[in-house]
Amino acid sequence: MSQLQKNQEAPFFRSANQDNKLIYLSDYQEDKNVVLYFYPKDDTPGCTIEANDFTALAGEFDAQDTVIIGVSKDDCQSHRDFIAKYGLNVQLLADTSGDLCEAYGVWQEVEKDGVKKWKIVRSTFIIGKDGKLIEAMYGVNHEGHAQAVLDIIKGLNAPAEA
Repeated sequence: MSQLQKNQEAPFFRSANQDNKLIYLSDYQEDKNVVLYFYPKDDTPGCTIEANDFTALAGEFDAQDTVIIGVSKDDCQSHRDFIAKYGLNVQLLADTSGDLCEAYGVWQEVEKDGVKKWKIVRSTFIIGKDGKLIEAMYGVNHEGHAQAVLDIIKGLNAPAEA
């Protein structure tokens, strides 16, 4: 699976959120930018930090016409528990089939200590209102990531210099 690139059309998605409601990429077309972030597992240290950071900045993203959507292979119940435990203010999609992870190229074989295994590589995609990828970031570090993504969004919405 090849990695996605800036300016290409974002792969279509339809997936159930934490409330088992189907969310489509097209729900936001022409209306909102979408930050689609993939993370390995609910309620693990790095994933919790990342989700809390996105939640802390949710109002600022909203002011920039941007929605935050997290994706992992956890099911809807796991997502509801994760949201309730930390008071998260992000939607979480349950990609239990792995189709969304495959479409975005984040399901990758990694090697650690000589052992190979398949896992979600922490990645973030910024999708513009036109459905095109503004950024495709693979292998990101959760530390300070939400703020870095917000800075990119703010840069998009900044008035052009005369």
